[in-house]
Parts: sequence; structure tokens; C-alpha cells
Amino acid sequence: MYKIIIDSCGELTEELKADGHFHNVALEMEVNGVRIVDDETFDQKDFLKKVKESPTGPKSSCPSPESYLELYRGEEEHVYVVTLSKELSGSYNSAELAKKLFEEENDGGKKIHVFNSRSASVGETLIGIKAQECEEAGMSFEDTVKEVERYISGQNTYFVLETLETLRKNGRLSNLKAFVANALNIKPVMGATPEGLICQLGQARGMNKALRKMVEEMSARLKDAESRILAISHCNCPERAKSIAVEVRKLAKFKDVIVVDTAGISSMYANDGGVIMVV
Repeated sequence: MYKIIIDSCGELTEELKADGHFHNVALEMEVNGVRIVDDETFDQKDFLKKVKESPTGPKSSCPSPESYLELYRGEEEHVYVVTLSKELSGSYNSAELAKKLFEEENDGGKKIHVFNSRSASVGETLIGIKAQECEEAGMSFEDTVKEVERYISGQNTYFVLETLETLRKNGRLSNLKAFVANALNIKPVMGATPEGLICQLGQARGMNKALRKMVEEMSARLKDAESRILAISHCNCPERAKSIAVEVRKLAKFKDVIVVDTAGISSMYANDGGVIMVV
């Protein structure tokens, strides 16, 4: 028996929610003094409205160790945890602390491993799916951990933002740079470094050109498409995400292509109109 825990930056498809092996641990957000829990109560449209109207950027807080500890308990012998990049959130450290506390309270019998996704959003989802594939194939806990870590090291994350306002409000981008980018309609094409930090891969004038550049970046790095799932998450722009899915299917024959709407934390990062793609 096994359990896969993914913090709420990782979106679960309806199939994964009904699977029984997957569980979310909620992060929290705050917008202009209003606390929002990233769980099934999250209202994306209301959240985006609050973010747009707020003079300050939204903030997030990671799950407590107790939130993880509660899910570590149970009959499952193997527990796999997938968290937002360690470089972006304290979620990984909370999960690791909970593991230490659990092991101090219990004598063996249960094996727990915490994966630093070095990604976010559907990157976490794909890592959880990989762990399930290994378990269902009958692999041992140790071999599953090795295989999933190998998968993480070969995973690539890409995203394009419609607006830089959240980055500006959070102080991660100067007012001048954000103003120039918005005035010239420049859209950055972003990605993740091997360590899980955010980096800029390029830029283009206009959203459509930026999305094409993102797909080109993905295609240039792609290996063994037939054995890989490509995942796209979008913030309030389903048609945009579907059009990207059509384009990537023309480029390569993937094992599968999944499209999901962003949950709370991913909506905070992507903002209205943002698209995240992971393979």
C-alpha cells in the first residue's frame, strides 16, 4: 500500500482525485489582508479579482509540519511526498521536519521520502504520476525513489506570463522594467534551472509569439517523447492551453498530454492568462 502527497501547488486531475492514492496538503495565500486557503474552497476568479485590485502583491505561506504529519499516519507502508521547489517555498522543509517527527514517534514499518520537485504546478503532478507508475509496476520503495529522482533531473518546466504585475508588486521586478515590458507588450518566456530557481529563457513581443517560442524551447530540449507525459496548466485561459496542446501534439507523439486549470498557488505565480508547461 502506498500514498502520494503533493502540496497544493501541484494540480490534481479529476482522475487523480478519484484514484485514492493521491492527497493534497494546502498552502495558504494572503491578498490585501484576506487569508485564502488553497484547497477545494479556492475560488480562482474571486482570487484574481482581489489580486488585480490590491495595491500590494499576494503572499503565500507553506503548510505546517503538522499538516504533513497528519497525512503520514495511516496504513500505507510507502509514502511519497512531492513539494514545490525548495528554492521557492518552505514546503519541502516542512515535509522533511514532519518526516523526522514521525520517525521519532514511530518504530519503523513505514517508509517516507520527500521529493524536492525543483519545479511547481503540474511539474509536481507529473512526479506524483511517475511515483505511482513505479509502485504499480511492482518496484521496491528504494528503486521507486531512485527512478523518480532520475525523472526529476530530466524534467523541464516552462511558463509564459500575460502580466508582470504580481512580480512587480512583490518587488521581484523593478517598476521601470515592468512598465517597459507592458508598454512594449513584451512577454518573457521563463523556465526553471536544474536547482529549481526561476530563469528567463527568452522573450517575444505579444503573447502568441511568446507561446510559440516556449513550444520551440521545449521541442529543442525534448528527448524520448513517446515515454513522456506533457502537462499544461493555465490560469483562466482554457482555449489558449488547448491550442498549445494541439501544437505540441503536432511536434511529437507523447505518451499523453494533460491540461488542467491552475490551483491557488499556481494561480498566484502565473496570474490571469499565464500558462505553465512541463515535460
